[in-house]
Amino acid sequence: MNLQIKKIFFILIFNSCLFSILVIGLQNNSNKNRVNLLIGETVKLPQGFIVGSSFIAGSIIGNLFNFGLVNKNKN
Repeated sequence: MNLQIKKIFFILIFNSCLFSILVIGLQNNSNKNRVNLLIGETVKLPQGFIVGSSFIAGSIIGNLFNFGLVNKNKN
């Protein structure tokens, strides 16, 4: 159980650091777009933020999904 908590903690800390670097790096970005969602549009966001946050969200979901599959196979 202790190893599982360490893995989750590492995943969250690593992706939080990536998000912090993303926000710091996009301070003066002027290329802004809206994202079309099913129910509406978002506010204008920098293109790099949209791509970077999608990457980070995919990284978190993929790691947690893989974490669940590995634990299921061990039992």
